[in-house]
Amino acid sequence: QVQLVESGGGLVQTGGSLRLSCVASGRIFNSYATAWFREAPGREREFVLAITSGGRITDSEDPVRGRFTIWADNAKNTVYLQMTSLKPEDTARYYCATRYGDSLPRTKAHYAYWGQGTQVSVSS
Repeated sequence: QVQLVESGGGLVQTGGSLRLSCVASGRIFNSYATAWFREAPGREREFVLAITSGGRITDSEDPVRGRFTIWADNAKNTVYLQMTSLKPEDTARYYCATRYGDSLPRTKAHYAYWGQGTQVSVSS
């Protein structure tokens, strides 16, 4: 059973930075994709960024373009999300998700395994 554990969330002021981590365990195949999604109160869970085990990365969605970066340390089974120039509208619970294969879908239905999420709050 694949398990994902996110960490690194917290409360920051506008303009601040955070780095989220997602540690995976239990994978049985070497080709996979890992994505970050976020969900704000009253809103749908939305795609942020994704990366394959081979290092391909999706283009950023408009709300985070130029501010968020994703990368992976495969030796540590960890995917990171670096968030800079944070805004109050980035406040959400951030979830890590993974799937087998090397495609990079942006819809949550394509990801079979999810973590519990980590809360990011940005004060104005």
